[in-house]
Amino acid sequence: MRVLVTGATGYVGSRLIPELLSRGHDVAATFHRDPRPAYPWDRDVAWRRVNVLDLRDVVTAAGGVDAVVYLVHGLEEADFKATDREAAENMRDALDHAGVKRVVYLSGIIPDIPRGDLSEHLDSRLEVEEILAGSHASALSLRAAIIIGSGSTSFEIVRQISENLPLVQTIPSWMRHTTVQPVAIADAVYYLAQAVEQPEVTGHIDIAGPDRLTYPELLSLYAEVAGLRRVQLPIPGLPADVVGIVAGQLTDVDTGTVESLMSSLRDDMVAQGEARTQLGDPDRATLGARQAIVRARQIFGMAPDGAAVGGDPAAPSAGDPAWSRT
Repeated sequence: MRVLVTGATGYVGSRLIPELLSRGHDVAATFHRDPRPAYPWDRDVAWRRVNVLDLRDVVTAAGGVDAVVYLVHGLEEADFKATDREAAENMRDALDHAGVKRVVYLSGIIPDIPRGDLSEHLDSRLEVEEILAGSHASALSLRAAIIIGSGSTSFEIVRQISENLPLVQTIPSWMRHTTVQPVAIADAVYYLAQAVEQPEVTGHIDIAGPDRLTYPELLSLYAEVAGLRRVQLPIPGLPADVVGIVAGQLTDVDTGTVESLMSSLRDDMVAQGEARTQLGDPDRATLGARQAIVRARQIFGMAPDGAAVGGDPAAPSAGDPAWSRT
């Protein structure tokens, strides 16, 4: 199968491509900014320069492929919702123009609350799902909460907050009552590859590891694995937007991205259903949060080209931002 991976130089895309290659697929990969990072699998893919806001670019890139994995997210943009909408509409039109049969999108877990109560971040994810589902291609959205792995934006926020806060960690009281179900990058990559190969599966599927944790429990787990001594002090009355601003100052992640992600922490983000029975091997074990954190920490300090086909997808990749390997 010929598969186009958009966002190929991003965190998930750069780890998905070796998995697709190992399964025997022909892969085309998109990039936008120069200089393009160099990867161990550079010569095994067909690179296509694409501006997702240019319909002609997107139509050209989609030509001659059987499936598209859509990994475009614009959280760093000031008006990311409008940007993501325009990009998704371009991809929808390109899919139909090129006759692409399959599209897979990595989205976020959508809490069971009214649409109007969703954070702008999650509402945008849901809107992109709906736009892509409006194409003639067989469409599947995989919904994930926090993806654990070195270089994952959501994991880096957890890691850097844990490491940068001093002995006492101030925790908003409401965080003790919301639950998240993280997924290891190895499992996320596996499910994405499975989704490409099973065009009969449509709609949306939540992907997650076995552990459900409150956000303070996740911070404590990271501190325990990292050998950090941290005491949590609950603080009542802190709104999510204030928490996002503070978290942005504590991390090297783009402040706007942190604020957008933090606004999604008000509600439970746990999986509905079991992805293993819908997409993969029902007996396949998934990594727990502790195992995923251990793996993510073990590869700190490796060279950017340390990832290879068949290697650990948690390893640093050439396109990761420098702050994710500090």
